[in-house]
Amino acid sequence: MEINEMTGEECSAFLARASLGRLGCSYENQPYVVPIHFAYDSGYLYVFSTFGQKVRWMRANPKVCVQTDQIDNQGVWISVLVNGQYEELPEPQYIAERKHASSLLAKRSQWWLNALGQRQMRVGENSIEPLFFRIRMHSMSGLRATDEKERSG
Repeated sequence: MEINEMTGEECSAFLARASLGRLGCSYENQPYVVPIHFAYDSGYLYVFSTFGQKVRWMRANPKVCVQTDQIDNQGVWISVLVNGQYEELPEPQYIAERKHASSLLAKRSQWWLNALGQRQMRVGENSIEPLFFRIRMHSMSGLRATDEKERSG
C-alpha cells in the first residue's frame, strides 16, 4: 500500500461527489463528532439540520472540521479533512443561500432523512424547526491509499 497526499483539485472533486461525512465540533474542551449529509460548492459545505447539541455547540464555538472518506478496502481508500467555520443561514436574511443549499442538497438521495427522522422519533408530534447551515472552508487536505495491484494494473 502507498499513501499519497491529494492536491486541492483532487480534494474538491472528491467533496463534490461525497455526501456523507463526520462533523467535529467542541465546547468547553469536549469534542463531539456526528454524521452529517452535506453538499459542496465553491468553498462551502452546505448542511440541513435541526436544532440540537451540535448546533448549540457550534453557535458557542464556530470552529469545526468535517471528515469524509471512501473505503474500498484496507489498502484502497480516500480521506478528506476540511477545517472551517460554522455559519447558520436563518430566514429572512439568508433566503438566497437557503435556496441554494436546498437545491444542492436535493440532488442527494434522502438528504433530509437523518436530520428530521431522528428528531421526529425524539419529539413526537411537536414542531421541528429545520435549519440550514454552511461551513466556510478555511483549509482542506486529503490522503489517498492505493495498493500495488492497482498501481501496476
